[in-house]
Amino acid sequence: MSVWKSFKSLYFATLLMLLGSGLLSTYLALHVAERADGIWVGALMTGFYLGLVLGGKIGHRLIARVGHIRAYVASAGIVTGAVLVHGLTENLPAWLGLRVLVGLGMMTMYMVLESWLNEQSTSEERGVVFSGYMMASYLGSVLGQLVLVAIPELSITLLLLVGLCFALCLVPVALTRRIHPDPLHPAPLEPRYFFQRVPSSMITSLIAGAMVGAFYGLAPLYASRIGLPTQMIGLFMGVCIVASLLIQAPLGWLSDRIDRPTLIRFISGTLMIVALPQAILIDLPILLIFIGSGLSAVLFFSLYPLAVAFANDNVEAEKRVSLTAVLLTTFGIGASISPLVIGAIMKHYGPGMLYASISILALLIVLRVRHPQSESETEAICVSDEAPLQHISMPDGISSSPLAAALDPRVEESHVQEQMQDCPLSEVAEESEEQHY
Repeated sequence: MSVWKSFKSLYFATLLMLLGSGLLSTYLALHVAERADGIWVGALMTGFYLGLVLGGKIGHRLIARVGHIRAYVASAGIVTGAVLVHGLTENLPAWLGLRVLVGLGMMTMYMVLESWLNEQSTSEERGVVFSGYMMASYLGSVLGQLVLVAIPELSITLLLLVGLCFALCLVPVALTRRIHPDPLHPAPLEPRYFFQRVPSSMITSLIAGAMVGAFYGLAPLYASRIGLPTQMIGLFMGVCIVASLLIQAPLGWLSDRIDRPTLIRFISGTLMIVALPQAILIDLPILLIFIGSGLSAVLFFSLYPLAVAFANDNVEAEKRVSLTAVLLTTFGIGASISPLVIGAIMKHYGPGMLYASISILALLIVLRVRHPQSESETEAICVSDEAPLQHISMPDGISSSPLAAALDPRVEESHVQEQMQDCPLSEVAEESEEQHY
């Protein structure tokens, strides 16, 4: 409790951010669904994730130039303005540009908060610090959905509430007494290297991102098209997000005791089966819809944390910051593409295609993820001495900024390059063959 109290201002800012972001995403999906097709709903979520991914470099440069607090204040002001402009125009291309702008601004806000928490916490307390950050993220997302239960009318009032959240999240950060973090220095990204070393984790991250992006962007559209009223749609989204939060602790316990590739394949296979009824039937009883959607959310929200844990088991400690950045970027790419593609499919074949697509994506993971001993690409892995690492519960991806981990201020590019030279792939392969014989 003492650790959480010391970061309460940053946690409160996170809660307000995610409350506003979650409410805005669902509001736009439902509002656009009334006057356009599913392609535009998916395109708006694609624009948001595209802004998150592209905002990494922009946000880093802004923080390096003016500092954390000023960058956060400027970004929150821009996001607040973009939210309010939604109420001034009904032009969908303009809304698409505003969603990209909101993603860019929120990326910088995420980076400020996460790098601040990482810098101001010791290794002994970092798990507790980030667990508080996760709880604030999930709680904000749930509260954002429950607002629709209290205010079901899709009016400009909801946009004003979103703008209010982003305006108020400025206050705790601007008034915090925490020590100002040091300037950021980016760690280099090595996507090709990690795709060769941990292909299963990269594939799982990409597909998990596609599932999560499709869910946040298109689940409100799915619920609307099967006849749920606005109040029930907010409750529907809230139940799925709460279920994904509650599974994190049991998932961590299982992950530390069961072979992680096996667990990934089992969860994916189960997800493939659980999602099928909603893919085929659209007239299920509302109780079964809630249960099926909650179970599906539990399963696909579990995939990314498992992929991260498995990848970190098989990568040297000095490369883990760069690894996390590549994993998050891969997740963001999947999340930015899937809403547009699946939204187009839903337009032609109906709302059940959301869960049909999730089932097919789960099948791809089952077919592609294998134990590293059976993969020729990973025979040369020099497993970390610390492996297997203890599983750490993680946010779903929306509440964790892509590239933020790569901006750890303690990692220098020259240091990582020296480590690469010390352990080239050819030497690793030779050592692996010698040990085998």
